[in-house]
Amino acid sequence: MRNATLSVADVQKAYGSRQVLERVDFTLSAGELAGIVGENGAGKSTLLRILAGELKPDHGWVIQRGLLGYCPQQTVLNDALTVQQHLRYFQQAYQLPELTRAEELVERLGYGQYRKTRVRALSGGTRQKLNLTIALMHDPAIVLLDEPYQGFDWETYLHFWELAAELRDQGRSLLVISHLSHDIERLDTAYRLAGGVVKPMVLETT
Repeated sequence: MRNATLSVADVQKAYGSRQVLERVDFTLSAGELAGIVGENGAGKSTLLRILAGELKPDHGWVIQRGLLGYCPQQTVLNDALTVQQHLRYFQQAYQLPELTRAEELVERLGYGQYRKTRVRALSGGTRQKLNLTIALMHDPAIVLLDEPYQGFDWETYLHFWELAAELRDQGRSLLVISHLSHDIERLDTAYRLAGGVVKPMVLETT
């Protein structure tokens, strides 16, 4: 596919005798906002962990072209550290000269008042905002998002989709994993994961 940033072919994964992913094939292009919808237990998080390189498939391959940003469903946070300490830690991990992008995201997502608050004292929604910030603060070309707006209030939920559309328009590639299908009209491409297979969904046009 033209300008493909993520290519997935014949990916399979089993846990013991349970085959979670039978065969997964799809591509993600630059400037594309895609989504994979599936029921709980369908294997969505397993697939995303494979795409992120966190889990090895039993068969098949994944090729990524560009810097990766990964926002897992389970937040990668330390309860004893503050929001600002997390940003400083990942600044070093990403080898960023400054925190300009991170600070912009903190303000955009509306949790700047919690910079000095330890994660253990944050609400689930605010934890998820920090989780999302960490995934985006290094300006990745490919962004993988597992239930990214879990715990968001309505206003932040809308801000998330505005941000996703902006990143898409800047040429980033985004893949959103969710068990909900009511957001598919916001996507350029939608897939359904069922029976271990990813199949395209038909998006209605107006």
